[in-house]
This record gives sequence, structure tokens and C-alpha cells, in this order.
Amino acid sequence: MTGRVGPRIAMASAVATMVIGALGLIVTLVLGAFVFDDYDAYGEVPVPGTGRVGLPAGEVTISFHTAVTGGVDGGFPVPPLTLGIDPPAGAPDPVISETIGTTTSVNNDVHVRIWVAQIPQAGVYDVRTGGEVGGYIRPRLSFGRDSSPGWPMWVFGALTALGVVELAGAIAWRVRSGRRARPTPGPVVLDEPTWPGPVPPPVYEYPPLDERGGQ
Repeated sequence: MTGRVGPRIAMASAVATMVIGALGLIVTLVLGAFVFDDYDAYGEVPVPGTGRVGLPAGEVTISFHTAVTGGVDGGFPVPPLTLGIDPPAGAPDPVISETIGTTTSVNNDVHVRIWVAQIPQAGVYDVRTGGEVGGYIRPRLSFGRDSSPGWPMWVFGALTALGVVELAGAIAWRVRSGRRARPTPGPVVLDEPTWPGPVPPPVYEYPPLDERGGQ
């Protein structure tokens, strides 16, 4: 029984590490979506339409923003959208990458990250939007920033991976301990019977004299 205590403790520790890592990832994602993600920090432009937005140098998130009459179940359908950003005079063009994010819904207000723009120089940019948005309520593109720290994702992700490795090691340890605890049959030794005391001298029996020819 003692040989099984160590593997059980190791398995419990591994499961606890995995649970902490998974919960940490979930909390980090929720905070990033509802607290740190200021999706409309720099302004919005209607779809379709044009507008001018002051953008800082660096990374800018671009989200599709609309309202819904009911809840969002099973994901949110994003319509085909077009985007053009013209820089101010003398500034290089921004680099725009499509990066579809998760759907965030609060009080029938929905936004989904569609693009990430690398703005080379701070200034006022002319924005052109388009898309098939018939049926959407006040559709627009929001320009914001993601201010969530990146280290929690790495920390809790590493904890989850460590828990998986620990669990695999604990299971292997338990299997090896179970094999060692099982008794192995040894060779059967049959002891020869022994005389309890000293061996008596041999006893010779002689026939009677008449049987030996009258000697």
C-alpha cells in the first residue's frame, strides 16, 4: 500500500496543475474580451460609408460592430466586408492582416474582430468601408486596441502543458509500482527427510546354528 501513495499524490498534483492552468486560460480570455479589449477606442465608421479616424502608431484592431435583437447562439455570421485605409500625406500605407477573433456579445451589442492593422505613423486616416450588410442593425467598423497583457496566456498555457506531462509521468509511475508490488513465485525446494538423531549401527541377523550346518 505504501508504494502506491507516491503515484497517487503525483496524479493529484498533476490534475490540480491542469485545472489551474485551464481555469487561468479561461479567465484570461474572458478578461481580454470584456475588460482589456477597448474595441472602439479610436472611433467607428459605418458600413458602408467613409470616415476619418485618428490612429496611433502601432497595432490597431478592427472589429465588425452591430446590434442584434436576440442572443447569439452558436456563433455570429459575419457578412462579406471590404476595407480601405488611406494614410495622411507623406505617411506609408498601413499593413492590414485578416485575423478573425471571437464573438463578444453584451446586452445585444455584438462585435467581432476582423482585421489587425499595423499603423506606421500616427495621424488621421481616411477609411472606406463596404459590404453586404442588409438585415444588420447599425453595422459599423470599430477601431480599437487590445491592451491585455500577454504573459498570463503563456503562464497558464505552460501550467496546462506541465500538468499533462506530470499526469503522464504519474500514470507510468503507478504502473511500475503495481508491477513491483506483485509477488513473484520462487522455486519450490523439497527438503529431504533427515533422521532426528545419530544414525544407529547396522544390525546383522545370523541364522541359528542348526541352520548353519550344525556348527
